[in-house]
Amino acid sequence: MAKQLLLFLIFCPLVVLSQNDSIVNGKVVSESSLLEGIHVINLSKQNGAVTDSRGYFKIKAKVSDTLQFSAINLKATRYVLKESDFSNDLLLIKMESLITELKEIAIINYKNINAVALGIIPANQKSYTPAERKLAAAGDFKWYSPLLIPLGGMSVDGLINSISGRTTMLKKELVVERKEMLQAETLDYFERKYFVETLKIPDEYVDGFLFYIVENEKFVNAMKDKNKTMASFVLSELAVEYLRLNELQPSTSVKNEK
Repeated sequence: MAKQLLLFLIFCPLVVLSQNDSIVNGKVVSESSLLEGIHVINLSKQNGAVTDSRGYFKIKAKVSDTLQFSAINLKATRYVLKESDFSNDLLLIKMESLITELKEIAIINYKNINAVALGIIPANQKSYTPAERKLAAAGDFKWYSPLLIPLGGMSVDGLINSISGRTTMLKKELVVERKEMLQAETLDYFERKYFVETLKIPDEYVDGFLFYIVENEKFVNAMKDKNKTMASFVLSELAVEYLRLNELQPSTSVKNEK
């Protein structure tokens, strides 16, 4: 009888404690779409669970137990269970996305850092502009076909595009593209204030002057050779011509300098 009483005293508290434990059904909600694999740890019981692809989980716990939720993409969250949580069908736990905000990003154009310098493409590999790629796709470049060797090796597509006039149109687009690229390169070589302050071109006429100079063969060759001295000399001559053609008078500051 004494042994039975002793066993009752030992196991009775365990039975009472086990009756207080219940299964908590919960779901993690967040702005993040990655809700699978979130760790749910009962810090009081040292047992745990993992959420499914939709953020649902089940864990054994009781009132006042502390649940900890953690994931790589979410801020860690702790929640202390209340009695009302066990009467509800589903416990909702909101977690915030873990986002690292950069205060300021400075984008700097480094001319020496490019695909060749980084080893992405070989140094001597030919690169094509958008207009050149279109022209190549139209068949103007020499893609040889046994049937068209007498015609100079043009492809079937090239022959069709040549007859339809598409190749001619694409060649014109290529010429325009190269002139636009030269205009951009000129503004990179010489700042806009150089045209206004040094060449005395009115600011509202600078864009028109850029169209004017890219038609000059001497200037084109000087820019192609990266000869800034020659390019500056040609620009000075072209500026005088451009001002005369447009009947533009030098500013007052220029007259005073003279």
